[in-house]
Amino acid sequence: MARSGRTVRRNDPLLYEVFADQWWQPRGVFAMLHWLAVARGALVPNAARTGAVLVDLGCGAGLLAPHVAGKGYWHVGVDRSRTALRQAAEHGVQPVAGDVLAVPLPDGCADCVVAGEVLEHVVDLPAAVGEACRLLRPGGLLVLDTLAATALCRVVAIGIAERVPHVAVRGVHDPALLVDRGELIAEAARHGVALTLRGVRPSLVDLLTWAAGRGGGVRMVPFSSTAVLFQGIGRKKG
Repeated sequence: MARSGRTVRRNDPLLYEVFADQWWQPRGVFAMLHWLAVARGALVPNAARTGAVLVDLGCGAGLLAPHVAGKGYWHVGVDRSRTALRQAAEHGVQPVAGDVLAVPLPDGCADCVVAGEVLEHVVDLPAAVGEACRLLRPGGLLVLDTLAATALCRVVAIGIAERVPHVAVRGVHDPALLVDRGELIAEAARHGVALTLRGVRPSLVDLLTWAAGRGGGVRMVPFSSTAVLFQGIGRKKG
């Protein structure tokens, strides 16, 4: 993929710099990330204590912020893109420059850790899951959404979605990094978090309406299969 004379490889972080001006455009190239942020935010409960912290791994430009505002958390966002972090800060997120494989935050600092559409981009899934769980306080909640390592997902999320304008950016996903659901569950359990997975998909009615230029967004609705896009939620023991 190329834009402005720059070539971007699959899963290249440069992509988020090339399209930095698109983050907060509801019909921009990251439109589907807006839809997912709504669904992700719905899984985050109100904070159970004063001073609760939510750590948003791979926060991008802070798209989750409007959907957890008012729930009582100090929203901390971790990302490698300083351009995205500057935008996140404008939406009330405390920015932290860092990699989700080595988060520069202390153990047990978070009441809730959110990892939205980031695990399918990491080269070391066990390390990323380990970091997310490390950050959680005992009893803390892990919320995530990602793409499954299946042939169906490669067809739907890469072969088809990346060819539909505003659904997925061309080259954003590397099929080799899609997430093995069994490995994800096992790694979380190894760190004391029992994950429950559920499939989600865009509402087909909303998607057709949106594609026709009507409607402000697309709802993500429950789906019987986790073979393409799925959410995960679980609490840390203690």
